[in-house]
Amino acid sequence: MICTFIPPLLQHSNMSICAWSCVSKYYNIGMAQDDHSQVKPEPSPQPMEPQISSMIPTSSWFTPKRLLAIFCVINLLNYVDRGAIASNGVNGSRGTCTEGGTCSSGSGIQGDFNLNNFEDGVLSSAFMVGLLVASPIFASLAKSVNPFRLIGIGLSVWTLATLCCGFSFNFWSISVCRMLVGVGEASFISLAAPFIDDNAPVTQKTAWLGIFYMCIPSGYALGYVYGGLVGSHLGWRYAFWVESLLMLPFAISGFFMKPLQLRGFVPADSEKEPTPEAVVSVVQVMEASDGKDEPLSLKAELRDKSSDHNSNSKSATQINEKFSRFLKDMKALLLDKVYVVNVTGYIAYNFVIGAYSYWGPKAGYNIYHMADADLIFGGITIVCGIVGTLAGGFILDYMNNTLSNAFKLLSTTTFIGAAFCFGAFLFRSMYGFLALFSIGELLVFATQGPVNYVCLRCVKPSLRPLSMAMSTVAIHIFGDVPSSPLVGVLQDSINNWRTTALILTSILFPAAGIWFIGIFLHSVDKFDEDSGNQVSNVERSTTMPLLQEKTGATSASPLSQEH
Repeated sequence: MICTFIPPLLQHSNMSICAWSCVSKYYNIGMAQDDHSQVKPEPSPQPMEPQISSMIPTSSWFTPKRLLAIFCVINLLNYVDRGAIASNGVNGSRGTCTEGGTCSSGSGIQGDFNLNNFEDGVLSSAFMVGLLVASPIFASLAKSVNPFRLIGIGLSVWTLATLCCGFSFNFWSISVCRMLVGVGEASFISLAAPFIDDNAPVTQKTAWLGIFYMCIPSGYALGYVYGGLVGSHLGWRYAFWVESLLMLPFAISGFFMKPLQLRGFVPADSEKEPTPEAVVSVVQVMEASDGKDEPLSLKAELRDKSSDHNSNSKSATQINEKFSRFLKDMKALLLDKVYVVNVTGYIAYNFVIGAYSYWGPKAGYNIYHMADADLIFGGITIVCGIVGTLAGGFILDYMNNTLSNAFKLLSTTTFIGAAFCFGAFLFRSMYGFLALFSIGELLVFATQGPVNYVCLRCVKPSLRPLSMAMSTVAIHIFGDVPSSPLVGVLQDSINNWRTTALILTSILFPAAGIWFIGIFLHSVDKFDEDSGNQVSNVERSTTMPLLQEKTGATSASPLSQEH
């Protein structure tokens, strides 16, 4: 950055080449000269290949596909944990006593701690408290701490929290541990999707996001099976201990591997470099001097500036500045019409999906008298969730992954899927219901890739972690968290599961309508938008796409070409 700033300045000043040499030597900045009299202009940065978008340096062990695979495994483990604690083998049941006085001991967490249904329900959603509180915090910290390191910190908290779940001794101890699980997950949820978006091939970005979010339904399903097997054979505590052991290598890698950099954030090393303003000050001092004491005065001034900077970084003023910056970023999100419309539709969508996951089996049992309602609804959700999520990502990439096309896909699939689900609950036959409901869920789940793609691309790069964090907070606070109790109140009032299910399903139509509005908004993909915190063109040119390793092509940086 300094190299591109100083030479033009020198060409319009009377400073000698000797003075510039002093500055360049002090900053370790190379300078190309022609016969020691003229400074060569900086060559323009080599353009990056248009079909590759990677922020991974070639010296990193990671490749984009390895990064995607690792993040998918971590996401899978997160949702395996959620499925495991809800499984019969881990969650268990309370002890029961017959009228004759014969009592049977309980099983799992509920049996060991003698939890009532309310306490058991609190336990299953306690992680949400930590997730909602910590997500905005981690997103804000990404501007001052390397995001890859933040993921390592979060995964370490997650690993320790799940380990402690296995050692918990009562309701309150395991509740606190579950909250910490949410804190650990918050960093990953906020930052993983931006990393994937940075490094996915341009023509497959939504497909890669679809693969990542496919781990949600598949993780839940695997968690049910895992919790049932481990809990039944070894005990519920071992389920948490094994989870902690599986996550440990990923937590360690966040600290010991070379950290990756997100687009839109200045690398930590670059903060140590002098700013253009500081260099201008140095130039002015050297011009005003008589040429005798330049090195001493230069070093003294820079030492004073460095000391002032370090002291200010530790003061309360800087904390206030960070808080002000957070409020400014929040204002930018709330004033972004595309973002607000996208998240509002996502809230309505998640309201229905959350209630489906909780009340669906009970509604199916009461309406159609399904003997294995849990198994049937679970199987439909798993298959449709995996296929639908993948299909949505690949279809948007095939359509050309623009924000307008994303809204078209969101509104169309949600509307048609809502129509199939609504028609399914009108059927009197169970087989007709299962056929239509399966098609409806397949279409509805196709939204996962596109809706998160819009969250990432409608804001400038430096706002993406906060965008994902606030989207997660909003869809839970206003979506699936209140939907289950509200549907329960509705059912208690009308006492008709078919009518309740139809009213719930009809909320998908407003969700489709909200996303339909997004088609007509002025939407701009801000993935390459420059901002104050974004990496400069010179810095970006030195970050070579790692996918080039397959072809052997490399692009040298401008600085390396000079020497």
